[in-house]
Amino acid sequence: MKKKLFYSVMATLFASPVFAEDLELDSVSVKSSGFERKESQTTYASEIHTAKQIAASGASTLFDYLAQQSSLNISSNFGSKATPSINLRGYGSENGYQNVVITVDGQRLNNIDMSPQLLVGIPLANIERIEISKGSGSVLYGDGATAGAIQIYTKSRNGASVMTSAGNYGQRNHAISAGFSSEHIDLSASASHDSHDGFSAKDRTGHRDAYDSNTQQVKLRIKPTEQLAVYAQGSSTKNDLRYPNPMSKAQFEDNPSQNGRPATSYTHQELNSDQWQIGLDYQINTDSSIEITHFREDKASIYPSYRPHYDYEGTKATYKYTNDQWSVISGFQDFNGAIKTSSDLTKKNNHGLFISSEFKPQSIKDLRLSAGLRKEQVSYTYTPNGGDSLNRSIQLSAWDLGANYQLMPSLSLFSNYNYAFEAPDINRFFGYDASFNVVFNGFIKPQKVRTLNIGLNHTTTNNHLKLSAFRANLDNEIYYDPSVLGINTNLDKSHKLGFELQDIYHLSNELNVGLIYTYTKAIIDRELQESGTLIKDKNLPGAPRQSLVANINWKIFTNTNLNLNHVWRSQAYVYNDFLNNATQRQSRYESTNLSLNVKVQQYTVFAAVNNLFEHQNNIQTAVDSLYPIDFVRTWRVGLKADF
Repeated sequence: MKKKLFYSVMATLFASPVFAEDLELDSVSVKSSGFERKESQTTYASEIHTAKQIAASGASTLFDYLAQQSSLNISSNFGSKATPSINLRGYGSENGYQNVVITVDGQRLNNIDMSPQLLVGIPLANIERIEISKGSGSVLYGDGATAGAIQIYTKSRNGASVMTSAGNYGQRNHAISAGFSSEHIDLSASASHDSHDGFSAKDRTGHRDAYDSNTQQVKLRIKPTEQLAVYAQGSSTKNDLRYPNPMSKAQFEDNPSQNGRPATSYTHQELNSDQWQIGLDYQINTDSSIEITHFREDKASIYPSYRPHYDYEGTKATYKYTNDQWSVISGFQDFNGAIKTSSDLTKKNNHGLFISSEFKPQSIKDLRLSAGLRKEQVSYTYTPNGGDSLNRSIQLSAWDLGANYQLMPSLSLFSNYNYAFEAPDINRFFGYDASFNVVFNGFIKPQKVRTLNIGLNHTTTNNHLKLSAFRANLDNEIYYDPSVLGINTNLDKSHKLGFELQDIYHLSNELNVGLIYTYTKAIIDRELQESGTLIKDKNLPGAPRQSLVANINWKIFTNTNLNLNHVWRSQAYVYNDFLNNATQRQSRYESTNLSLNVKVQQYTVFAAVNNLFEHQNNIQTAVDSLYPIDFVRTWRVGLKADF
């Protein structure tokens, strides 16, 4: 009797009275735990974006989609959208990208230095699904998965697609893809181009903050038998970027498109990457399978006076067993990274062993339990052209415990406790002396994080609601200490806590609304800086307290869709304001975006406007040091044809 009463109360609280009897489970599959599950069955907080959602958004690039449609705080990194800043769960826009592991078809994009992940080489039209795991992922993804992990899965094409668009400020976006699929072979290829002529005034050399990107990709999968599949894929992306100079607040308020430092040229970077991956999938029997992949990436980041070359290589092998009651995935993963410059060679190598499992007790059929453990060795080597070599090796661990309970077909509760780590990237061991010479400042400590997550999934035919709350306690959070000339070091103690809401509601067959809201407090509990300054109970700079993404998708006619989107983030402290007493703050971010799609047979005509009301946004790193971003209204029109 008590159980029935409890279920009745829960149904009253969470079910819409109009659709309470019309229940169905979510049909979206989630794979980031290593097991394919329905979204409502996961033991961790997740956020899923499907190809259908991506197509309906009207976004033209992966950067635009993540910035406008996800809970991630995505912004240009000092003006670069190719390698953006990423803030998830209060790790801040300055360092947040180092606390999220990003993979594309299983291949890791994180760098071993302080360069953010290269996202520009992933055409949006090629993406099948994006999964965002929050406060989890450390067992499978290891180093850096402290805030979570982002997995991007690309499509295997069957047919052909051509898209072209153009807009103001010289915007051009073109893509072509084709492929075929049969019983034993899948082959697809694509090419894309994205560019603009710049939004700011010319610098002293006559250049604007222009951008040009070209990417090619090919995927092949061969299945000679029902049990065996072998695959290979490769991609190449060439990017030419110019970043605007910082300006004072007065300059920005007067005219954000001006060159803040007329005597200085814009930063010019060529960023090129070639990568390939091979692998095999073998189904041993109905319960067991193995998968082995190997990848390599050669990347060059070319500045006028600095030209690092990246050489990455890695292997992953997994064994998976699953039946009605048990699921287990185990394996090893290594990542060998090297950066060579004219003056030195620096390496960071990661070697990890992991095991993760899920268990469904027969006595409680609606309960799902999960547990996982990872052991990882991280090794560093620094070999300068002159002087002594430096070496260090550390052993790190990660683990996760979780549970999911299905209260009723439409409602499930979940919770997990995650232990994660971030081993410092190679730049963190170096600083500057009084003469601005690069010096070794010591092997700083790895960052360790314990995160508790609790939440619920509520899904009916017409509504999909996800709620989650978390608290993360951090030891040795890695940061740049601006109190002296500048060294990289650790915060003694810090924590983050917050609340997340995601809701998609189908008001009718023609009208859908969506809302993503996050509230996060990122607090420095205690830190004694190199200058002797004590920081206690202060907000972490660069981490806004609140963010909101709102969407309305309206099917005006059978073949016509209108999407209205608004993104808002609250104010934050500027990057170097650890005492929270600077005279200026990072201003709020706002952008209203509109897109219209009209489909006639296999053709789609589309138009989009970003930053409709011309909100003047920026990134502020210090007092009177603002980088203009998303400060103009942009529009584009285009045509897509599918065959």
